[in-house]
Amino acid sequence: MAESRENKETSMHVMSGIKSQHDGMGKAIVKKFAKKKALVIDEDEYIREIRNGSRLHLAKAITFIESTVSDQQAIGQHLLKQLLPHTGNSIRIGITGVPGAGKSTFIEAFGKMLCDQGYKVAVLAIDPSSSLTGGSILGDKTRMEELAKNSNAFIRPSPSAGTLGGVHKKSRETMLLCEAAGYDVILVETVGVGQSETIVRGMVDFFLLLALTGAGDELQGMKKGIMELADAIVVNKADGVNEKLAKKTVAEYKQILHFLAPSTPNWTTPALAVSSLYKKGLDVVWDTILSFQKSMLENGVWVQRRKEQTVDWYKTMIIDRLYDDFFSSTEKKQSMKKLEQLVRGEQITVSQAVDELFSSNSK
Repeated sequence: MAESRENKETSMHVMSGIKSQHDGMGKAIVKKFAKKKALVIDEDEYIREIRNGSRLHLAKAITFIESTVSDQQAIGQHLLKQLLPHTGNSIRIGITGVPGAGKSTFIEAFGKMLCDQGYKVAVLAIDPSSSLTGGSILGDKTRMEELAKNSNAFIRPSPSAGTLGGVHKKSRETMLLCEAAGYDVILVETVGVGQSETIVRGMVDFFLLLALTGAGDELQGMKKGIMELADAIVVNKADGVNEKLAKKTVAEYKQILHFLAPSTPNWTTPALAVSSLYKKGLDVVWDTILSFQKSMLENGVWVQRRKEQTVDWYKTMIIDRLYDDFFSSTEKKQSMKKLEQLVRGEQITVSQAVDELFSSNSK
C-alpha cells in the first residue's frame, strides 16, 4: 500500500530542493541595484518645527550635522545656516570631573531644578568611543531618566568618535541648533577629566569642575591645567557622614585656588559643596553662574570670549578639513602603505618617510 501524504510530511521529512543557477549552470541572474537617491527634506518644515521646540526635528537635525554621509552633512549645515540668527542666547556650561564624581547625577538634579524654574535645558552628553570597534554605549538617557521625561529638557548623547577633548567634533554646531530651538541653558557633559579636556573650555561660557571629597589622593591625579581653567569647583556627594569631609575638601580647594591664576579675568574661582542626592547647594551653584554672567557681560569678557571661541572653532575646522582631505586621497593612501613597509623594514627613518609623503612626488 502506498504511503499516505500525511506519513511523508513528518518532522523528519525532507522537502525537495529549490532549483538554482548559482552554480554556474544556465544563464546567470544579474541583479541591478538602483543608485541611492540623494536625501531630500522639507527645510522650511524643519526650521519651523525646530523654532517651535520640536525635540524630534531637533534630534534629526543633529543627526544630519553628525553624519559622515555628504548629502546629510550638507542638509545639516544648510539648516544651521538658516537658524544661525536665532542662536547665542543661552548660557553654555561645560561640566567635567574625575570618574565617579557623579557628573550624570549632578546634571540630572541641576537640570531638573532649572526646568522647575521655567528654564529650557539641553544636555549634550559625550560618551567615549571604543578604540577597537568605534562604538559607544550612549547610556546617558538611561542615567538621567527623570530629566529625560521633562518636557523642558532635551538630552542628546553623542560618541566622542576619537575626538580629543572629551567632546564630539560637532558639539559646537549641536549647541547652536539647541539654542535655535529655544534652550536657555546648554550643559555639556564631557567624557572625563584629563589634559585634553581643555578643549571644552574653548566652547563654553562657564567651566565647572566636579570633584569628590577627600581631595588628597584625587589631586595627585588631577592636572593643574584643568583646575586653572575652572570657573568653579563643585565638591559633590556632600551628604550624610560625608558632609563634614566635603566641607574640609572645599576648604582645601580654596587654599589651592588661592595660588592659581584665575581662568577668567576679574573673577575669583569659588569652591562649593553640593549634594545631588538631597538637592542641597544646587541653587548656590546656579546663583554663582548668574553672578559670573552678569559680571562678564558688564566688563565685556563674555562677548569677547565668544568671538575668540568662534575664531578658534574656525581654525580647528580648517585642521579637520585638511586631515579628512589628506586621508581621503587614494594616492596618499597608496604612498602611505609603501612607505610604511619601508619604515617597518628600517630602510628609511620615520622623518624621511613623512618628508617623502608630503613631497610633490607623492601627491
